[in-house]
Amino acid sequence: MKILVSSPAFCQPGLKKTVEDLGSVVDEVVLNPYGRTLTKEEIFSLWDNVDGIIAGVEPYTADVLEKAPESLQVITRYGAGYNSIDIEAAAKKNIKVSNTPGVNAPAVADLALGLMLAIARKIPQYDAKTRQGNWTRYVGMGLSNNTIGIIGLGAIGKQVALRAKGFSMDIIAYDPYFDKDFANQLGIKESSLDEIFRKADFITLHVPVLPETENMVNKENLGKMKPTSYIINTARGELVDEQALYKCLSDQAIGGAALDVFKTEPLYESDLFSLDNIVVTPHLAGHTKESEYLMAKCSIDNTLDILKGNYCKDIVNKQFLD
Repeated sequence: MKILVSSPAFCQPGLKKTVEDLGSVVDEVVLNPYGRTLTKEEIFSLWDNVDGIIAGVEPYTADVLEKAPESLQVITRYGAGYNSIDIEAAAKKNIKVSNTPGVNAPAVADLALGLMLAIARKIPQYDAKTRQGNWTRYVGMGLSNNTIGIIGLGAIGKQVALRAKGFSMDIIAYDPYFDKDFANQLGIKESSLDEIFRKADFITLHVPVLPETENMVNKENLGKMKPTSYIINTARGELVDEQALYKCLSDQAIGGAALDVFKTEPLYESDLFSLDNIVVTPHLAGHTKESEYLMAKCSIDNTLDILKGNYCKDIVNKQFLD
């Protein structure tokens, strides 16, 4: 078996032992040599005769998969989201696609709460001011007794809810497959999207990119938010209309925003970066030592199970396979 590890995160030094373990059970491991997301041309140069791929967010689109080697049987996403992979096009080539759902949920939830604190208390901004000798204080907004609106009450959304409960927050949530039992245990109120945008002091996104969720944070919904409220995105950049958000923040129409993800990644320049009512991080929500190890292990297990013909619960394109 030959495996391409195209995910740059999987190739980091902290996972060297895990990569070595993979190499001990397959014939060859090809690593992403660039330390960043691969381009289409770079994928083509690395995937000759591979049986499986452990993927990051590089584009496995229909035109890329059309050129896939006949040997390729599985693409496993190192992470939960798989919108960068055309799962239907993969199925047409008889390529199974799997992911690692829920493995990094605690890590993402931790950062979501951290970003809420960071933007509501302006921690990065006042760290910078203090270092510059500017001893200016700011009256921030606390989390306790304020309302958090969780859009997407799946594995990550539930972890966020558990943490929000520890901050004594009132929790409202929207999910098309709302888990009433979990909600009842924590006292979470089921809400509509409209209600969340209108009532929540903190709105946090934890949904996949679908036609109905793309640009859900748009001019209309931003216009519903309270002038003191905050939007947090640790899910996918495609959920936010970045131009509409820039205009909203520039006009100080809401309290602020905190983004870990963007439509274009890596993102080196953006009008958003010029604003002082936003906190930004480089898509690191799922990356802790613990979660990276678990995602790597799950990625390897899924890939090898599929290649060996064993059962894998995390195949996401079953409906398109023959």
